[in-house]
Amino acid sequence: MNARKLFWILFLLNLFNYIDRQVLFSVFPLIQQELQVTDFQLGTLASVFMLVYMCYAPVVGFFADRHPRQYWIAASAMLWSAATFLSGWAKNYASLLTARAFIGVGEGGFTTIAQPFLAEQYPKNKRATVLAYFALALPAGSALGYLIGAAAGAAWGWRVAFMLVGAPGCALGLLACWQVKDREHRRLDNRKKPGLGQYLLLLQNKPFLFLCFAHAMQTFVLGGLSAWMPTYFHRFFEMGVGTAGTVFGAVVIAGGALGTFIGGRLADWLLKKTDHAYFAVILASFVLFIPFAGAGILSHRTPFSLITFFVAITLIFLPLGPISAALVALSGRKVRSMAFAFNIFLIHALGDALSPALIGRMSDAVGLKMAVMACVGILLPGGLFVYLAAKYARAEGRLIRYYAQDSLAE
Repeated sequence: MNARKLFWILFLLNLFNYIDRQVLFSVFPLIQQELQVTDFQLGTLASVFMLVYMCYAPVVGFFADRHPRQYWIAASAMLWSAATFLSGWAKNYASLLTARAFIGVGEGGFTTIAQPFLAEQYPKNKRATVLAYFALALPAGSALGYLIGAAAGAAWGWRVAFMLVGAPGCALGLLACWQVKDREHRRLDNRKKPGLGQYLLLLQNKPFLFLCFAHAMQTFVLGGLSAWMPTYFHRFFEMGVGTAGTVFGAVVIAGGALGTFIGGRLADWLLKKTDHAYFAVILASFVLFIPFAGAGILSHRTPFSLITFFVAITLIFLPLGPISAALVALSGRKVRSMAFAFNIFLIHALGDALSPALIGRMSDAVGLKMAVMACVGILLPGGLFVYLAAKYARAEGRLIRYYAQDSLAE
């Protein structure tokens, strides 16, 4: 299979990955009304998904470094899609919580494998752009999840919304099993399989670790805003449930797509000038995000808030491609699935496994506006971690060695 065809199959899977994940948030008020749950319980629906997602990632990462990865991709897609569909049949809060946990298993398996698998098909000087294009599924899928959830929820109820978005992933999973081939992991012998020592070296890789911490801070903010901004619009802008989901979905797809596209292209362009192009783009996005997001929260004028939120969303999506490309650059090919698995575990353990529930808890105590403002401030330590990652990458010469290598003989 050529790289372009592979890209589109994985991109479509990634699109439904985020549609199925995010559809929940635009129907929060409808679930709350029917099941009579608190804001904390609503946030926990997102958090349990992330807890399972992050804990499963190292498991699938271990096996993906040893066996053909297309089967893990296909099985993961079919599992999360079936669990999303069955969410519509949930009889109570506990059964809905269980379904969200199984979605975490499926999506954790896919995300761990897909990015490094795709990156290996392209030369290094194009990876930030390709991974940014792949990451466009995040804003597009998130926005479609909000829009479909808002429209279907308003028209037919939250249960139908889950059923509508859950079915297509099964067909895509079968297509992946048939079409995607993992040439790099075919018939690996024991000498080529990574050992425990190679995995432990990741914990001594300071640039990699600090980048993971920075990514966790971004994930905390992005996960918290994704979960609560439709409800924020509903409460403070006096929008209906359907309108709030539609408006925030439009902001996410426009700002997220713009930021993701610009971030990847900008990083690859800057590589011609500096080995630290990835870090520069990430740090700039973190620093600029905070004042724009803060202005949107503090303003009492809806049009001004929407404009500043659009700029803030654009900025927080800017580093998606550069972060993934930097993770590839800072990890060896033999342990790359586990490197991404470790990153997934860490960013969700410290990020969006916590933020939806913590924002819900803080909202119950002091109000949603203060809770969202506190969430935005988490990018301050994130910027420090980006600086430290760049500092140690320069000191250890990791990126210099990486770019000196031939792209096909890495």
